[in-house]
Amino acid sequence: MTAVPLAAETVPEHFYAHHEGRGTTPHRSNPAVIHRELTTLDVRPGMTVAEVGTGSGYSGALLAELVGTGTVTSLDIDRYLTVWANLIHHERGLSNIRCFTADGTAGFADRAPYDRMVAWCTPPLLPAAWVEQVTDGGLIVAPLPIAAVPNMTVVAKIRVSGGEPVVEEVANGGYIEATSSPKTDLDLPGRWVDWENRVPAPSWISIAWRSEDDHLHTGARTALDRLLKDAHTEPYTGVEIDLPSWRTFAATRGDHRLTTAGLSPDLKAIGHTTTTTAAVIQQDGTILADAPNSPSLTVLRDWLTQWEEAGRPVPATYIPTLVRTEGGWDLRLSR
Repeated sequence: MTAVPLAAETVPEHFYAHHEGRGTTPHRSNPAVIHRELTTLDVRPGMTVAEVGTGSGYSGALLAELVGTGTVTSLDIDRYLTVWANLIHHERGLSNIRCFTADGTAGFADRAPYDRMVAWCTPPLLPAAWVEQVTDGGLIVAPLPIAAVPNMTVVAKIRVSGGEPVVEEVANGGYIEATSSPKTDLDLPGRWVDWENRVPAPSWISIAWRSEDDHLHTGARTALDRLLKDAHTEPYTGVEIDLPSWRTFAATRGDHRLTTAGLSPDLKAIGHTTTTTAAVIQQDGTILADAPNSPSLTVLRDWLTQWEEAGRPVPATYIPTLVRTEGGWDLRLSR
């Protein structure tokens, strides 16, 4: 048995996620996904590790088990999570992990450098601070956006060498957006939401062409209205949508009219909008558009055809590139 499953046998996930004093915390990731990312992280005894996103404390407890005589630094913007995690770790007798309330996108220089860094939240880009605080040859495993709209992410394994980050592999995945204050609405993206309705029911939209919109967000508001009111609907004629494959493919089109939306709490949508047209496909396969002859609907249909013809490629088949920009690196994928 490998290191992570062995560590999981000694760390009681339920004790963290459903602690009797704190209660159930919704700020937590699926244990199977946590195990996957920590396996990719390749943590070894004696290492110094940082995690961004304390959550319930379970992932930090696994890291504490994996590093042994090493140290773990856990960061979260939500003080309620960090103070409780510190207490729960103490109750279990852990002395090699400490949780701090901080903006994790800036890392934590006081306890750097780190041999490994893992993030359970999605920054807007790979922060320069993370790269600067990781040792030469060290690893970062983190979700990163592949387009400037919500829900378009992959998890990247990044090696830092000579102060430069290089992506070694990408996999399907994504976590809550990193924000500058504690997030209370877990259904609403924490970044790049261009318009949000709260009545009569929650809905939101994100347009990659937001720089062309006005200060009243007229374009975003109108596009969302077109999709909510008297929209043309049709079923997707292909087989069930493979959301990770489809969203990655859509993000790599490089079309600045890319749009994502949440038209109902449980269904995310991806598509194309302009100042006068709109069309998206929801993860249940329902297509919505402003009209049956909508130019945006034509574009969306073309994307879906190209995706099917490409064989519904998985994220790992794309070529990752980090592009230096202000504050860090943007991740872009190509085929």
